Amino acid sequence: MIKTVEQLNEKIAVCTKTLDDKITGADGKRHIVLCGGTGCLSNHSREIREKFEQIIENKGLTDRVTVNQVGCFGFCSQGPFVKIYPEDTLYRLVQIDDVEEIVEQDIEGGVVVERLLYEDPATGQKVSKQDEINFYKKQHRVALHGCGVINPENIMEALGMGGFSGLKRALSMTRQEVIDEVLSAGLRGRGGAGFPTGRKWQFAYNSQSDEKYVVCNGDEGDPGAFMDRSILEGNPFAVIEGMVIAGYAIGAQNGYFYVRAEYPIAVHRLKIAIAQAREQGLLGEHILGTDFSFDCHIRLGAGAFVCGEETALLNSIEGKRGMPRPRPPFPAVKGLWGKPTIINNVETLACVPFILREGAKAFSDVGTEGSKGTKVFALGGKVNNVGLVEVPMGTTLRELIYDIGGGIPGGKKFKAIQTGGPSGGCLTEDFLDEPIDFDNLVAKGSMMGSGGAIVMDEDNCMVDVAKFYMEFICDESCGKCTPCRIGTKRMLEFLTRITEGRGVMEDLEELEELSRTVKANSLCALGQTAANPVNSTLAHFRDEYLAHIQDKKCPAHVCKKLMEYYIDPDKCIGCGKCARGCPVDCIKKTDYTAPGHKLVSMHIDPTQCVKCGSCISVCRVDAISKR
Repeated sequence: MIKTVEQLNEKIAVCTKTLDDKITGADGKRHIVLCGGTGCLSNHSREIREKFEQIIENKGLTDRVTVNQVGCFGFCSQGPFVKIYPEDTLYRLVQIDDVEEIVEQDIEGGVVVERLLYEDPATGQKVSKQDEINFYKKQHRVALHGCGVINPENIMEALGMGGFSGLKRALSMTRQEVIDEVLSAGLRGRGGAGFPTGRKWQFAYNSQSDEKYVVCNGDEGDPGAFMDRSILEGNPFAVIEGMVIAGYAIGAQNGYFYVRAEYPIAVHRLKIAIAQAREQGLLGEHILGTDFSFDCHIRLGAGAFVCGEETALLNSIEGKRGMPRPRPPFPAVKGLWGKPTIINNVETLACVPFILREGAKAFSDVGTEGSKGTKVFALGGKVNNVGLVEVPMGTTLRELIYDIGGGIPGGKKFKAIQTGGPSGGCLTEDFLDEPIDFDNLVAKGSMMGSGGAIVMDEDNCMVDVAKFYMEFICDESCGKCTPCRIGTKRMLEFLTRITEGRGVMEDLEELEELSRTVKANSLCALGQTAANPVNSTLAHFRDEYLAHIQDKKCPAHVCKKLMEYYIDPDKCIGCGKCARGCPVDCIKKTDYTAPGHKLVSMHIDPTQCVKCGSCISVCRVDAISKR
């Protein structure tokens, strides 16, 4: 157990040397690490690790080769990953059948397995080092510190990456000095609103009470978002350290992690991390020999999106139904069980140790004037390099999508990027060179949100996108206030009518009026931002709404009620493969006359077609299209 600052310094020194020796090869061993994030685990990363362990044991290599599982590497579309130290060789898309070849050719023979290296799509060259891949070159890791490097279930490796050094410094300062450091760093909440973290802490510090609380909001519910999950899976110790520092700053003795139950790996590793921190004396009574005591607890959420709103989250922790409370009073004054409470999301708390460890200036030197530091994005959708990225504030959308994301698959045309999830909006190619920060995205009609970034190409229908998000919002509305409960349902009805070809021009006026009403009168941020996807698509893609209403056509050929499948008789060879695969038997042979020829072609009966697309998928001559 670590009882004093001196003991912590000694432990950090030993752990740092051990980790450095592993990475540099000074210990004389080879070290195999595998990505242990949810994405890679779903692609058999655990089984791959077990296969490595089995082969290494069978070959008698256990005295000079180790196998370890670490957190998410971030480059999700290329996983599972295997990295070998000290050469720093990175293999991607590794399968169980590749394990023996890696051991025999690389571990025993010292020859890199070329076919498993990442290939740069621009140059065609194989890249063996992680930091040489474009996906990683422009990243700057602060919140993701240690992810993909340390074993998230081993506190000693976290200490080797500087873990709890920030806490050590914080405990040598007064509470106000810690708050001032966070204020000076310019850290703003990464959960969506971007409220200055230090100011929130100051409010709670100034509130007089016999008990105060710190809450970590891990209820990540945006479609396509997995930032918080990956941090908790990759380095839960950093989030624990951030929570303890926050607790010291405001004078709290207990902290609560509120994590959705759909994140079993994150919850499992968080439980292990809390237990190990207690065992080492970094949680509990008289931390590092001071008068400060603090402990962490876990509460599981049932997956309600509204519980990401801080007052609904507090109700859920208290065992009540997850519904927002009117504000004021704000949680910093009257929060959990009526006591002053600060609520920060996972990424925000993960940034705090860096600020205390490296100093406020090291954090504020990165980013823009109004948005300091870095931001983690879950980059997904129609982009080549899907994954988790952390970039300095001020990075442009073009850099995010094309330099890091690798552009749009198949050479398709970029159409829009949805930032901020259901609460955000769509930004078009006109905004590609805009810097990403809190205030600039809001000014352009979207928002940072928690960090979801969904890329769309020419094949996406923006009316359908708005409908998708509105369906999500309707499902997730808690129903407490009438504007959100009824208003979002009415907006969904309008969008459904439009996508089914039943819309009229008056619907657009009604949509805009409803948007203003719901925004102005809803109780919480879910309702207040519910219309953002509708407003942004109307602003930038009004022509698509008009096509749906006036022409009864979906330009992107997405809305089923507004499209039909057509077989070009000049291309069709009459093989009948499409008819054999049709589930409703709506494709028949027909005769038609071409200039000088009488031919046989297939024909689709549009009245019977269910638009499943099976005919397109089986046609060998590309004779079938949507129109």
